[in-house]
Amino acid sequence: MAIIADYQEEEENPSSTSTYNATLDHSNPLAFLRAAFLFVSRETDFFKREAAEREVAVLAREIREEERKKKAAERELEEKGKAEKRLKESREEHEKKAEKAKEKVEDVKMDDAKAEEKKEGTLVPNNGNGLDLEKYSWTQTLQEVTVTVPVPPGTKSRFIVCDIKKNHLKVGLKGQPPIIDGELSKTIRPDDCFWSLEDQKSVSILLTKHNQMEWWKSLVKGDPEIDTQKVEPENSKLSDLDPETRQTVEKMMFDQRQKSMGLPTSDEMQKQDILKKFMAEHPEMDFSRAKIS
Repeated sequence: MAIIADYQEEEENPSSTSTYNATLDHSNPLAFLRAAFLFVSRETDFFKREAAEREVAVLAREIREEERKKKAAERELEEKGKAEKRLKESREEHEKKAEKAKEKVEDVKMDDAKAEEKKEGTLVPNNGNGLDLEKYSWTQTLQEVTVTVPVPPGTKSRFIVCDIKKNHLKVGLKGQPPIIDGELSKTIRPDDCFWSLEDQKSVSILLTKHNQMEWWKSLVKGDPEIDTQKVEPENSKLSDLDPETRQTVEKMMFDQRQKSMGLPTSDEMQKQDILKKFMAEHPEMDFSRAKIS
């Protein structure tokens, strides 16, 4: 009995959906719409309503507006992509120009440095206040000079020739022309000098200066010279000196900086102070032609 009731209920409430199959011909979309409207007309009473035509027109306008917004969004996205591309290209071009400008500035600085070196006949010191040459390099402090001579990898110490004298240095390999062989620019203390083979690829030579209050312009006479006014001593090592030596070194450093800037040295400043004091004590005297020598 229950089964019959269920069947009768289904008969009284037929399905509210219908299936519609059609093929859209892109060259004639109106035919597709006509078929769709005819299907709706057969299956429903939609077109029997007075507002049907207006509702279809509203639907068409909504669809057209949605399509317009979609196109506008696509154009905006495309324009944004183009703008980002132009911005990226502009930034890359700016970076290239900046890099080229930087290279030009560096080239100008290098040319100026070379011109100054050529003009003065001296070279700018390396980071160790010495010079990097083709076959060896050297650095210095006020007390010592360190020479580094590259040798073929795997070289044994027994093949090294290193002769250190008071005013002469000879370094090389047995059976080959010496790498360094010349008179030192300044004298040294041979008993406080030594050499060692570093990692079987370079010879390191430490020379103790005889005069530990001056900078060397070159390692051996005849080699290119550095501009000692551009030497930059390490302040941290001043603490290793005794008070008297430290005071002298600091005075040398100060005078060196003053000269490089075209300013009076400490001695000249002291003379100026003495003259000013004397002038203050004797206002009756004429000092218009007074000069400090």
